[in-house]
Amino acid sequence: METVEGRRTVYELLRSAGRVEKILIAKESKSTDILDKIEALARKQGVRIDTVDKDRLDDIAGSRVHQGVIAYISAYEYLPFSEFCSRLDITAKPVVLLLDGVTDPQNFGALIRSADATGAAGVVVTKRRSAPVTAAVHKASAGATAYVDITQVSNLSYAIDELKEMGFWVVGASEKAGRAYYDIDFNMPLVVVLGSEGGGLSRLVAEKCDFLAAIPMRGEISSLNVSVAGAVLLYEALRQRRVSGEPEASGKVFL
Repeated sequence: METVEGRRTVYELLRSAGRVEKILIAKESKSTDILDKIEALARKQGVRIDTVDKDRLDDIAGSRVHQGVIAYISAYEYLPFSEFCSRLDITAKPVVLLLDGVTDPQNFGALIRSADATGAAGVVVTKRRSAPVTAAVHKASAGATAYVDITQVSNLSYAIDELKEMGFWVVGASEKAGRAYYDIDFNMPLVVVLGSEGGGLSRLVAEKCDFLAAIPMRGEISSLNVSVAGAVLLYEALRQRRVSGEPEASGKVFL
């Protein structure tokens, strides 16, 4: 088991049901709406709650930013790629986020949070050169890991080929691109590809993209943090669907 901390994260993981094994709550914690919801959900699901000294939570978390709540959860289970694809409804023009070497857990979690916020159908990552879903990712996502389908693949090029075969178009973020993201039609079944924090898209993945999109920068800094860039592109896809009157469904089939 691993631990996650923070009231919102623990609450969202409880809402999704099935992964929380035990919860520790600091004796000193004052009753709040979300803390009451955590306790009520835990009791409903039969999840054990232990009330402990705050110092114990400090020791477990290694910091004091746990907000008085820590949960023990089972290890994260990625969806097999075949099942991930089977959940995609191509007629709904879904958006899939594909990460080419994002290794920072804070960025990964923030991208998952943006994927959830924009109704993206899921996230594809590599088994190597990518941050795994850990406690830090759960927290950075504010619990969105409980709601976003995430799959690991050994070969991103293969995954892109499979998604193209299904009818997806692929747009990669690149500061070297000759076109701005808002000049590209995102109103289609879409894979948004983001590269690593330091190196951007790998050559092979960039060559697989149908379009490369730049985010224009007006200041002195030449690029955005990858999680911010991802949010910009995901919200552009959502904006274009709203402008065209398309439904904002995620394009995910719930089985």
